[in-house]
Amino acid sequence: MRSQVESFLQYMTVEKRMSTNTRQAYASDLTQYLSTLTQLGVTEWNEVTRAHIVKHMEELSQAGRAASSLRRAVSSIRTFHHHLKMTGGATTDPALYLETPKAERHLPDTWSQDEVERLLDSVPTSDPLALRDRAMLELLYGTGMRVSELLGLDLDDLQFELGYLQCEGKGESARIIPVSSVAQSFVERYIQQARNGLGGRETEALFLNGRGGRLSRQGFWKMIKRRAKEAGIQKEITPHVLRHSFATHLLENGADLRAIQQMLGHADLSTTQIYTHVNKARLHDVYRKHHPRA
Repeated sequence: MRSQVESFLQYMTVEKRMSTNTRQAYASDLTQYLSTLTQLGVTEWNEVTRAHIVKHMEELSQAGRAASSLRRAVSSIRTFHHHLKMTGGATTDPALYLETPKAERHLPDTWSQDEVERLLDSVPTSDPLALRDRAMLELLYGTGMRVSELLGLDLDDLQFELGYLQCEGKGESARIIPVSSVAQSFVERYIQQARNGLGGRETEALFLNGRGGRLSRQGFWKMIKRRAKEAGIQKEITPHVLRHSFATHLLENGADLRAIQQMLGHADLSTTQIYTHVNKARLHDVYRKHHPRA
């Protein structure tokens, strides 16, 4: 049974061009699933029934897994069983009518405009790595890109003479994003004054680590936590906090929701509409704090 899971992961990686992060998620989900089946005495995929899958999902839920994790597990199991049947690895698909848990609706973490400005202004530009950090943070807040999109940028993706850049979004869909003049100026300074010193002559990657390779998500995560701490910001921080703040601040200043949708690369407008709820929550907070009879 394990070999068929490995074969499926190989197929998804090579044929479907699954990203490294997604592959790791699928592998984790299916490893836990296989462990449950083994405990239940299942030795062949043809023995698996819908009841086995439901039992596994119940155990995940009782273990405190979030709804988002449960939804991902269902997706992994459903995709695997479909592949197994299509390739002749099993005669039935017990996950065919498996219900997906409802998604929890969490408001994204955002910072105020003052907090974002405090973070950006606190980053020095006195050495190559500091200038790189400032350029990345300015570009994230100035475009609303995902962190993975930012770190995937190459020099050729920049079209600053026209005021925009191109990035590869989810599902390998490219989109054009306007770039603020402030972000553009810091990125240009980084390219001219710091990038070559980090080994930029050897690669097309835009943002580099101290060893001359493309900066990783882990490297970015460590950087933004350190910079927030140095700026004295105590609020919750996530890798996408500047992306969420970008969208919220645009909405607060009157931007059209569909324009924000295009800049963020959301396939569905309903995904972008969550920022209207953020606005309402912030409005209520301001009201409670400042109205004399709130």
